[in-house]
Amino acid sequence: MSDSLQITRVDPGAGIAGGEVRVEYKKASRQDPRELEILFDGKAAHLTALGRGRALALIPDVDEAAQIEVVAASRNGEASAPAAFIAGEKLAGGLHPVANPAFAPTDGSLYVTRSGSRGEHVPVSVFRIAPDGTVEDFLSDIMNPTTIAFDRTDRMFITSRFDGTVYRITPDRDITAFASDLGVATGMAFNRSGDMFVGDRGGTIYRINEIGEARPWAEHEPSVSAYHLAFGPDDALYVAGPTASSFDSITRFDEAGRASTFHHGLGRPQGLAFDREGNLYVAASLRGRRGIVRVSPDGSRADLIVAGMNLVGLAFSREGHLVVATNEAVYRVRLRIKGTLLR
Repeated sequence: MSDSLQITRVDPGAGIAGGEVRVEYKKASRQDPRELEILFDGKAAHLTALGRGRALALIPDVDEAAQIEVVAASRNGEASAPAAFIAGEKLAGGLHPVANPAFAPTDGSLYVTRSGSRGEHVPVSVFRIAPDGTVEDFLSDIMNPTTIAFDRTDRMFITSRFDGTVYRITPDRDITAFASDLGVATGMAFNRSGDMFVGDRGGTIYRINEIGEARPWAEHEPSVSAYHLAFGPDDALYVAGPTASSFDSITRFDEAGRASTFHHGLGRPQGLAFDREGNLYVAASLRGRRGIVRVSPDGSRADLIVAGMNLVGLAFSREGHLVVATNEAVYRVRLRIKGTLLR
């Protein structure tokens, strides 16, 4: 370990394999920076950029995820003191979520989709990951399942972007069509009163009552992929709908369905979730860096807090862990953030 080589910052301080982090360092000597390596838990990271004082590193797969050490080392034997880093733990792969996974309020199980391409029938469309990490097949009869959500009575609902239907799933895995004719039904969320809101990525947000009657509630700019919905602590509906732009907005709809811009400047924003402090978390790019972005309650500030590529969604566990979904896997990042409660 050398006093002349020091890591001053790892930004962000958490991430999953393949995510890009910025490692800032300082050296007493003027040694060629190309001689430097960045090690995560002893494994050398691939460096996408390297200069005097800063490196951009791709997080490697680590054997023991969670709290690990990041070290800067030079080929002449110098090594910095370790910096703390939180690495995501892979829970399951071979999936295809296109929106947030969802935790069951009853037992804390995590449900995640294998959505497939439009019109594709896959052998298993929804998986259940038990609290002990066991992965099991859950459903196979919903085409292109998109968003999973639980209402305030713990009932499970799933949207299908294939047939524009919301399905209700019983604990015995019986499937019933709850609401239909919803266009390309993608995002779904419940307000405090228990009403369901579903986004048709073609431009309509529907409000659906307790017996499945749907009516158009608000209009929004069409999305190239999906609408992602979440209710905030102010009971306003927040919507991400990525467009062809790399500089998209999060839109806030008040209780009357009037739209305003909550935050602007995110690239391809997708899954949304709130914590109990009113911060909004978004799977998006911020200033060209992809991961989970935290937006302050007033929408004025955004920071990248988890690095990761191909992220589509997120969810908070009852223990305060953040689960992030890529387009093929889910990871647990132990950040100790409490998400909002439905009740």
